[in-house]
Amino acid sequence: MHVLLCPDSFKDALSAQDAADAMARGIQRALPEAHTHTCPLADGGEGSLEALIMATGAERREASVQDALGRPATATWGWLANERTAFIELAEASGLQALTPAERDARTTTTYGVGELFSAALDAGAEKALLLLGGSATNDAGAGMLAALGARLLDADGKALAPGGAALAKLDTLDISGLDPRLKQLQVEAAVDVDNPLLGSHGASAVFGPQKGASPEDVKALDAALGHFADISAEALGQDDRDMAGAGAAGGMGFAARAFMGATLKPGIDMIMEQAGMAERLTKADLVITGEGKLDGQSLSGKTPIGVSRAGKAAGKPVVVLAGALGEGWQACHSEGVTAAFALADGPITLEGAMARTAELLTDRCDSVARLWGSRL
Repeated sequence: MHVLLCPDSFKDALSAQDAADAMARGIQRALPEAHTHTCPLADGGEGSLEALIMATGAERREASVQDALGRPATATWGWLANERTAFIELAEASGLQALTPAERDARTTTTYGVGELFSAALDAGAEKALLLLGGSATNDAGAGMLAALGARLLDADGKALAPGGAALAKLDTLDISGLDPRLKQLQVEAAVDVDNPLLGSHGASAVFGPQKGASPEDVKALDAALGHFADISAEALGQDDRDMAGAGAAGGMGFAARAFMGATLKPGIDMIMEQAGMAERLTKADLVITGEGKLDGQSLSGKTPIGVSRAGKAAGKPVVVLAGALGEGWQACHSEGVTAAFALADGPITLEGAMARTAELLTDRCDSVARLWGSRL
């Protein structure tokens, strides 16, 4: 019996690798003869870079960059030398988790450090880059990244704009003649787990700005500033990508990746499963177990358990989802290939208590699943 264990992380409790290891202990406790295969995954958000490195054996590299507030920082990126492919996670350079709540300011945070990561990848000889767009602290539509890569964003007086999305309201000239010429030969794929456009009530500023420190007034100003940036970008490029699904991902980085790098936007879980060789792994599996912190109706938008379940369904494999909680609408996941889903809690428990026991609970649930599965053999 071969069991494929491919969870996402359980946020603030376990990494995807630790979750997979806890699952394996439960399977082996119940069925010592079973062969367990761990493949930690992510959907483009938190933990995606680590999942890619673990799944592919990529080299872990570091680069000196600016963080979202322009401070010196060290960011990790992945390098798959045999494929000349770089793994770049936006959050490593411009992530929200690196800022205290008091430091979060969507008006001024910048993606400049992401551009520095691209430069490091190009210096290494990258021909392809996978850009992971989760966990951003920014709302500058990638303007900072473009500046780091050689673009000039100037106001009416010919002066360089200040960092951040709010400053884009003063943009008068966008000069992309100095963009790193190596970008023209770089194939970019951007992992997104949302389908928001750049602007409007469902856009980057309105939906994600508040969690990055934007007040209602800030949201209006930022949306207008990004709209102005989109207008000038369309003039410079001869195309307009503001309404594209995913353009609003990571504070508008989806827009910049598509418009200025010609990136293909795809669901993060699909990208990471492809890199992890999920199709081949599934052919060898008798049972697949995945999971993350919560399974609900929103999971259908591209979260890891649903991506795994859809792939499992296509391969004719049963998929069990273990989640910290089953939220509203989780039953709809059955139509996407989820064979069965279970919450981890073994009785009344606080959130803090459940998080402290996540590994133990995962092991116990996998023990039960394995015993049930083993009874049919």
